[in-house]
Parts: sequence; structure tokens; C-alpha cells
Amino acid sequence: MNELDTERLAWVLSTLGADTLMSVVGLRDGGAPWLIEARGASEDRAIRAVLRIADSRLGMGCPPTSRERAGMTVAARGGIPVPQVLGEQVDADEAALLIDYLPGSSAQPVTPNPTRLRTLGAIAAAIFCLTPDSVPEALLPAVEHPIPSVDFGALRAEAEPQQLFIEAERRLAEVSVDDPIGFVHGDLWSGNTLWSGEELEAVLDWDCCGHGAAGVDLGSLRCDAAMCYGLPAADHVLDGWESAAARPADSVAYWDVVAALSTPPDISWFGPAITGMTQRADLTTSILRERRDAFLADGLQRLN
Repeated sequence: MNELDTERLAWVLSTLGADTLMSVVGLRDGGAPWLIEARGASEDRAIRAVLRIADSRLGMGCPPTSRERAGMTVAARGGIPVPQVLGEQVDADEAALLIDYLPGSSAQPVTPNPTRLRTLGAIAAAIFCLTPDSVPEALLPAVEHPIPSVDFGALRAEAEPQQLFIEAERRLAEVSVDDPIGFVHGDLWSGNTLWSGEELEAVLDWDCCGHGAAGVDLGSLRCDAAMCYGLPAADHVLDGWESAAARPADSVAYWDVVAALSTPPDISWFGPAITGMTQRADLTTSILRERRDAFLADGLQRLN
């Protein structure tokens, strides 16, 4: 039925105040995160929650679930739509975070929807303005590029050299920016959002959040939009960000290059997650690679 041990499931039931486990469904390739459906003795409706599991040893100074919980707390306090945290359990090897189940879908339309793309830009601007007061600094470390838990430079060093990446690394080494620092999600892309039509229901997966430049999230969203739809879609994201922030975005070309370099040289590693979570079967590996490289080349041209 599932790969969760009985002790973990017992904790879930206890946290939910339920006594009967009805179903456990793996939401990603048949595994974690898990959609849990349970029922209490006095309940005539099912209780639904999502259980996220992480390696507790992989956190940057703290378990990933603790970082995620801190980020979601900051986001909720600032009015960003996020699930409610129901409980956290950490042991030597695994960390578990139980969150409220929210309706909606991460599926993205096949053709670009400018309203949704501008909304993504606007939510990135709103996240950047959040103030994580009273949250321990260890829970919200510095974030210098999207998905900071992955060393993309090491991946490139181990892969077959690609001239475009070599040029991008050289140019970034020659350029420095001194942008304002604020709160960032750290892994902001369309697959980490829930939608009902054009309405953004929630922003998910806060385990990479922390303090960084606004371009960390803006560049990530622009790269994602370009990979999903082509270069013009990225400008809708920028329009949404600048409209919400009421100012021009900082160092856009620089952060576009950083975002493109925060994808694996072999984009097929990201392919299943992108196509699965966005339900875009049309996004083949070759299309994703071609569009990613076009976005990177464009960013380098503007950086020059």
C-alpha cells in the first residue's frame, strides 16, 4: 500500500486526531510526498493531509523540514497563500512535515497565459518584501542561487564541457552585483504552485528559502517560463514583478544567467519533474534544452 513505516503512520494519525487510515498515495512517481486520507471515529468526512519526507542530514544547518516550516510561517504571516503546517517529526535519518491538503493543480497550460505568468512575478515580489522577524538565522540561511542544496558547478565540472556554460561561468566571474537582500523562496517555479484557473491557490515547497537577492526567485521564474513557452514568456513574469514592486528589477540579465546555470547540464535530470508536475507532456528533453540554452544565451548577450 505504501512505503511508510507503521510508526510514521501512527504519528500522522495522532497529529490529525484520526484513528483510521483510509489511503496513502504517492504524489511523485508513486513516492513522497504522500497524500494521506484518514478518518476519526466521530468524523463523517475524510481528513486529507500531505506528508513530506526529507533526509534530515541534508539540511544547511538544520533539517530541511525545519527550514520549510520556518519559511511557510513567514509566508503565511505575510499573506502569501501556503498550506498550514500540522506537525513536524525529526529523527537521526529522516525528517517529516505534515501539511494541510489544499485543492488546486500544478498543471500548466500548453500555451502561455500572460495573467498567470504576471501573477508569478507578482508573488515573487511579495515574497521578497516579507520580514522574517523572530526566526532564527540558522533556519533561513543565505541563498545565492536557485535550489541552493544542489552544487550545479560540480555537475558541470563532471559533465562533458559545453561552450555556452563555460562562457557563462567566465562572464559571471567577471561581474559582481550588490542588490538589496530580502526573503526568497529559493525554488520558485510553476511546479511549486497550485492553481484554480487563473487564481493562485498556494506556493509550495519552501525547503530552499532564506535570505537573498530578488533575482534568485525572479530569474528562476523567468527561466522556467522560457523553458515552458519560449523567451517572450519570461517578460510577462518580469512585468508582473515590476508592477507589484513598483520599481524596475535589479540586475535582470545577471540573475537570468544564474538561473540558467542552476539547471543541470543534462536537462533530462529535471525533465520528468517538469513534465510530471506541470502535466506538459509536450516538453521533451530536446525542447527544454533548446529553450534553456536560448534563455542563457540571451541573458549573456544582455549581460555584455
